[in-house]
Amino acid sequence: MTGHSTPSRRTVLRGAALAPVAGLGLAACSPDGETVDAEPTAPVDLGAEGEVTKGGAKLYKDHNVVVSRDAKGALKAYSTICTHARCPINTLDGTKLVCSCHGSEFDATNGEVLREPASVPLKELPVEAKDGRIVVSPATDA
Repeated sequence: MTGHSTPSRRTVLRGAALAPVAGLGLAACSPDGETVDAEPTAPVDLGAEGEVTKGGAKLYKDHNVVVSRDAKGALKAYSTICTHARCPINTLDGTKLVCSCHGSEFDATNGEVLREPASVPLKELPVEAKDGRIVVSPATDA
């Protein structure tokens, strides 16, 4: 025996629980380690209003936004920063958003969680059709 003891499982877990949590700022870390803005900080023209069909959704990866349109034509927009670990979501399958970091899934039409580990819905963003263009604005914190 060399006089060195192996830490108990309890000691290791206690130390992990007390360690600071990284990545809880206003930016998100992409899977490749690059930091990106979490959501728009000013109004953004996403493109032609016709890009989002009734009953469909479109992912705007460059702005971390998804926009959907219901059957009546109303637009909804959500931040696509996963509420679990703040990874940018980069996959849209129909109206289902899939986070590649840990597998969380969200409904692009209402922001609700479809599959954990995320437990909090996506943040809704103001969106409007203006002069035939889709414009999304920063969230207003109430």
